[in-house]
Amino acid sequence: MPTPQKAIAIDLLTESLNGANLAVLTDYRGLTVTDLQNFRTALRPHGAEFHVAKNTFTRIAAERVGIDGLEAFLEGPLGLVISSGDIVATSKAVADFARTSRILTIKAGVLDKRVIKAADVEALATLPSREVLQAKLLGLMLSPLSRTVGVLSGPSRSLAYVLKARADQLPEAA
Repeated sequence: MPTPQKAIAIDLLTESLNGANLAVLTDYRGLTVTDLQNFRTALRPHGAEFHVAKNTFTRIAAERVGIDGLEAFLEGPLGLVISSGDIVATSKAVADFARTSRILTIKAGVLDKRVIKAADVEALATLPSREVLQAKLLGLMLSPLSRTVGVLSGPSRSLAYVLKARADQLPEAA
């Protein structure tokens, strides 16, 4: 039976994992306190937080939430990036920090209660942002409409050109 402090820590971790869209398991070994603070600062605008977690607590919390397959990644120091915001922006922030620091390594991720590999987290980071995807979708939706308007306005425009050309010819004949 865990002590009351450990039970509270497990409950908080369970609550965080349950409400997360994305959780990234990292190995932070070798990062300085300043590096960790900079990392937390980079994550904050994206609705993400970085927590140092005990492997046992993480395993218990994952079992409570219904996440299977995490045990293989729960070795050594564990840093959890938990995001309830934009998963693409969060994965970009984590991948960028891992690339620039060369110390932080991505072990795995949890996307909607499914365990994904580190390569999948990095693949998420290469996706366009939510705003760009929304703009592309809007463009795709509006494209057929603008083409339809162009096609429908074509005959009337052609008629106007014919009448204008005829009107230009009439003063010359007079």
